[in-house]
Amino acid sequence: MTMTDPIADMFTRVRNAQTARHETVTVPSSRIKREIARILKSEGFIEDFETADNAHRDLKIRLRYSGKREPVVSGIKRVSKPGLRIYVKSREMPRILGGLGVAIVSTPRGLMTANEARRANVGGEVLCYVW
Repeated sequence: MTMTDPIADMFTRVRNAQTARHETVTVPSSRIKREIARILKSEGFIEDFETADNAHRDLKIRLRYSGKREPVVSGIKRVSKPGLRIYVKSREMPRILGGLGVAIVSTPRGLMTANEARRANVGGEVLCYVW
């Protein structure tokens, strides 16, 4: 069975795993999911990620928790969906919680945060907000 929105599925799996306080979560791998995981790692929302060399090429994400075992990611929101794409210009890049969160944007130069896209003066499709 094909999946309509694999990125939303990844976010739902991460959200559910953090609610259940799991150490890791496994999602089917793709290039865009690996890039999203790379951005989440560089922004400090997850510990690490790796691509498993099994038949399904899964992406294993190690989740990050604060001192009292509270999830570092308090919210993930999918913005641009298959039924409604949201595009913004470089000057209109969103700021999440006054800079505490991050918006992930798909640009002609690849996936990057909204701050990086604003500095590079490129627009694109807003994939999600993470805070």
